[in-house]
Amino acid sequence: MSQRFADKFSELSLKHEGAFVPFVTLCDPDYETSLSILKTLVESGADALELGFPFSDPCADGPVIQKANKRALSSGARTADFFHLIGQIRQLYPTLPISILVYSNVVVARGIDKFYADAQAVGLDAVLIPDVPFNMLSTQDDFCACARRHEVNVVLICPPNASDHTIRSISGITQGYTYMLSRFGITGTDYSFGQPVEVIKKLKEYGAAPSLLGFGISTPEDAKIAMQTGVAGIIAGSACEKIIERQLENKTALLSELSAYVKAMKAATRLS
Repeated sequence: MSQRFADKFSELSLKHEGAFVPFVTLCDPDYETSLSILKTLVESGADALELGFPFSDPCADGPVIQKANKRALSSGARTADFFHLIGQIRQLYPTLPISILVYSNVVVARGIDKFYADAQAVGLDAVLIPDVPFNMLSTQDDFCACARRHEVNVVLICPPNASDHTIRSISGITQGYTYMLSRFGITGTDYSFGQPVEVIKKLKEYGAAPSLLGFGISTPEDAKIAMQTGVAGIIAGSACEKIIERQLENKTALLSELSAYVKAMKAATRLS
């Protein structure tokens, strides 16, 4: 099983740092620009990447990421292109932890076993499928069995109101990291993020993979507050996609603004 996330968390812990993990949509707005974006994120200090596989109906995502999905698909990019792009990044950054968020339709359409085989072939570390409940992932042979067969980590989402039973169940399945939701709703809305401290404590108690807090985190100040909850790091997605959307006509400005944003967010994860 891939150990890149575990190794990164151990490395950062020794340096008293949290992980900053930007989320962007693959091939948004097109393949070549996306490759430049991913390289800029890493070179500017991102500790890992969470990448969205474009889909026509991204039900967990708000308007900003919905538009990013539409741009990527409108460029003509398809699943094979998304995997190829990840493979290029893996060649450039052999130790970088990389996960994807992908909707179940995309996985099933490709063939579940083939999807995970392709993921392993390009060096993916982890796969998060947000629209399949964890009890279906764990009891339905296909997803988890194929992930294990191809040594790809299964990442699960933990809601902020999770019961003790749910937390225990998630802790026994999730690998690489646990996506800890700061609040309910969809990505990219104006609601501030929450601080589910007790759930985070229980995840640690039950031996879950380290938690990354997401949803509603967009500024360095947000990042500093989020790190006080005891998570291993943070994920910011809609804020990155807003920069891309704002600078679509100016690639130089796009990459410069993204670089500055990553540097500021990464600095905010350094614990005093």
